[in-house]
Amino acid sequence: MHLAAKEGSNRMPTVYFVKQNQSLHCPAGANLRRIAIEHGIGLQVFPNNLINCFGNGLCGTCRVKVDDLRAVSERTPAEEAKLGWEGPEYRLACQTRVLADVSVVSNPRRKLAWTNHPTYQWMQKME
Repeated sequence: MHLAAKEGSNRMPTVYFVKQNQSLHCPAGANLRRIAIEHGIGLQVFPNNLINCFGNGLCGTCRVKVDDLRAVSERTPAEEAKLGWEGPEYRLACQTRVLADVSVVSNPRRKLAWTNHPTYQWMQKME
């Protein structure tokens, strides 16, 4: 069990943004996209930083990879529609709530669906 999830704990979860090498504290239940924006961390690359759905779960440009699924909220239907084929560790920051300490990779490399076929499993080892 995570420390922040323990009953009676007032400890704030830490979000570590891997590519930016930056750790931030936030209240439990805080929105991951808002945390990033408030601290000047860009989750999107050009032109998606200008053209996106602004946190409504429609575009998929705030896609991130988290290291601990128990440290964030469950996937929303919007996330399942956009990311269901990629694996549970891929999330939309705008739909994700931080519950405990978590490491986040912003703008992770895209997984290609065809690489999941047994013939191409050697490619998965390259990540």
